[in-house]
Amino acid sequence: MAATTVPGRTAAPRASRAGAVVPTAILLLGALYCLLPVSWVVVAATKSKAELFSTSTFVPGTGLLSNIADLAAYRDGVFWLWLANTVLYAGGGALLSTAVSTVSGYALAKYAFPGRNLIFTVLIGGVLVPAVVLAIPQYLLFSSFGLADTYWSVLLPQILSPYGVYLARIYAAAAVPDALLEAARIDGAGHWLLMRKVALPLMLPGMVTIFLFQFTAIWNNFLLPFIMLGDDAKFPLTVGLYTLLAAGANQPALYNLIITGTLISLVPLVALFLTMQRHWRTDLAGGALKS
Repeated sequence: MAATTVPGRTAAPRASRAGAVVPTAILLLGALYCLLPVSWVVVAATKSKAELFSTSTFVPGTGLLSNIADLAAYRDGVFWLWLANTVLYAGGGALLSTAVSTVSGYALAKYAFPGRNLIFTVLIGGVLVPAVVLAIPQYLLFSSFGLADTYWSVLLPQILSPYGVYLARIYAAAAVPDALLEAARIDGAGHWLLMRKVALPLMLPGMVTIFLFQFTAIWNNFLLPFIMLGDDAKFPLTVGLYTLLAAGANQPALYNLIITGTLISLVPLVALFLTMQRHWRTDLAGGALKS
């Protein structure tokens, strides 16, 4: 007896494969758009002063080590001071912001108190306010307290992040079961023990996400330190490299230092994401096991 085929049974997989081509192509174009400037920086940083404007765009040069040496020697190593300042601003600010966001989000998600919805609504409004709108008022406020041109003038505004509190609140509501908290209360756990032993371990992937968002935002922040700081010994990399770029209009030899400094400034961000992504993988695996 001859086998019969059902019409359309093989057409569906083919249609699904054809439908996946367009989204994949769009993603590849987006990845190319994002990686093209980075690849240009990587290649340009390897070129010497003579090769930067004379060789083809994506042909590597031979001057990477000399560029790093020149950058390290520029103004007695001021670049490394800018790098240390950036690590302080981004690392300290992200840690403090993650702590404040986690505690605030957990409280908003798991405790009922008067004004809770109003506070959350105000936070949502804070997410929509551009940072550029707050920069000048923040400068005037810090100037009135004598904190302008200090490390605190860059650190303190970064601690409270409306978006971080919003993420923590959403994650705490989804990841911390009320039944688990109630069981711990029956066993005699207080508020601090509940948060430290029950909530924080469950919120760890969300905390990592908040930390990475804040670290990246502070690391790349330009406007706030540019307005707050006048002493270049306190500059982060963004403002320091901008001063080099402004000086490069009259000294083209500085362009190699700017490009090399930009490449070095990308390395900590890439390393941070590569080392901390395992927390996301752990969370996804845990969710799969629970389901």
